[in-house]
Amino acid sequence: MTTTSVVIAVDIGTTATKTLAVSRDGRVVESHSIGYPLHAPAADRAEQDPEELFAAVADGIRAVVDKLKLRPEDVLCVTFSSAMHSLIAVDKEMRPLTPCITWADNRSAAYVDILKERYDGLGIYRRTGTPLHPMSPLLKLMWMRDHEPEIYNGAYQFLGIKEFVFARCFGRTVIDHSLASATCMFNLEKLEWDEGALRAAGIDASRLPEPVPTTYKLTGLRPELAARMGLGAETPFVVGASDGVLANLGVGAHEPGVYAVTIGTSGAIRGVVAEPRTDAEARLFCYALQEGYWVVGGPINNGGIMFRWVRDELATLEAEEARKLGQDPYDYLSALAAEVQPGSEGLIFLALMAGERAPYWNPNARGVFFGLSLQHGKKHMVRAVLEGIMYRLHSVAAALRDNGADIREIRASGGFARSPFLLQLLADVLGVPVTVPESIEASGLGAAMLGLLAVGEVGSLSELDGWVDSGGTRYEPNPGSHATYEKLTAIYAKVYHQLEAPFSDIAAFQNEQSAE
Repeated sequence: MTTTSVVIAVDIGTTATKTLAVSRDGRVVESHSIGYPLHAPAADRAEQDPEELFAAVADGIRAVVDKLKLRPEDVLCVTFSSAMHSLIAVDKEMRPLTPCITWADNRSAAYVDILKERYDGLGIYRRTGTPLHPMSPLLKLMWMRDHEPEIYNGAYQFLGIKEFVFARCFGRTVIDHSLASATCMFNLEKLEWDEGALRAAGIDASRLPEPVPTTYKLTGLRPELAARMGLGAETPFVVGASDGVLANLGVGAHEPGVYAVTIGTSGAIRGVVAEPRTDAEARLFCYALQEGYWVVGGPINNGGIMFRWVRDELATLEAEEARKLGQDPYDYLSALAAEVQPGSEGLIFLALMAGERAPYWNPNARGVFFGLSLQHGKKHMVRAVLEGIMYRLHSVAAALRDNGADIREIRASGGFARSPFLLQLLADVLGVPVTVPESIEASGLGAAMLGLLAVGEVGSLSELDGWVDSGGTRYEPNPGSHATYEKLTAIYAKVYHQLEAPFSDIAAFQNEQSAE
């Protein structure tokens, strides 16, 4: 290995694709990010253009190659991380017949009950580890069968965005075990497509990509794409895994008691167990990573997207003032929220504006300010929204603890890990220390680790434990603040459960209005 040899890690996210060049000792020596829009043509839709996402992958790789002036022989491999639960129908030439239907799309919400009633949905959950929710490709396929039968019947295969990239690059359709286990169609024990789930979808395994281990390698990159990316045709592409499970690797959260929290557009809390494990109440996911590494936890829809809503809708004047002062609007708003006592003087925000996943799995949930009084001003509302994001993670942590999890430390990654205010808030709400590794590009680093394992540079993932500085910045919970949040999270849970039926009513009304 030469001093210039790197792994290129491509992290295909919801709002951007980030491409990293990572050295053998775990240093991110170069990076590039390309953003793209998330389209919402209706209240229950969340789509992307597959061609835009593919271009971001190809152009991101080329940008890193050019910045470092890499030769093809300098690239040990290209390895991948990807957002979960996407679905694209393609024809035999791998041309998309649909947009990329993302995890945030709720069009198939009605099929949760259909799956439970007609197809033993709970049994499917227990075999696949994917909670029953419209995020899952299984429910998306059931919806497509009934509402877009021409596309459903005419499609050659159904892929996620990472599989679409591989199909374009190599003419093969493969899916890694971790992304397969996020489809609600993959049997965790057998590591193959689940027959009961396929019956519910109305397809056979030939219409899905071939499941392969996360260290599986593809070679023979199409010459025109090799030239576009600045790579050699035989540069190995390692299929990698999902962004969620890779974030645990990237922050070193794979030992008992250490859990990873990621907040980007959405968010999640996850830990690693030695064998597949599901929840009796179907609140948590279980996804494959490697033999002996199974990731359990729960995702939330309402992460950084809520802070963006605050900036763009609730506090537009304050955000503009920040820009005039040359400050980051998010830092400005965090400072505003810090002027308010923990608990926002009894103002609670149910951060459910994008529907919700764990532990409620309720696509009809909506945002609510509860306890609003004349003593509350805008800064209380800003803080309450940020606290509401952490209350969402608290509810997932509670479900994990119900299943025996001993959460002693949180390793943080994602955009929120740049904010000391939000990190302290997380520590105070969960009541455990929060540490931040030197690099917060956890999913990309996790993908790079898998890449080195796949090409034989290391014999096991444990050899790369030195990549993660577990002694990074540490935030200890404030006992007084935690006591306040313990009271408020209990009230929060009561309010949510009392609103479950009205949530369905208002969601139906909103969908009717959107359709007019």
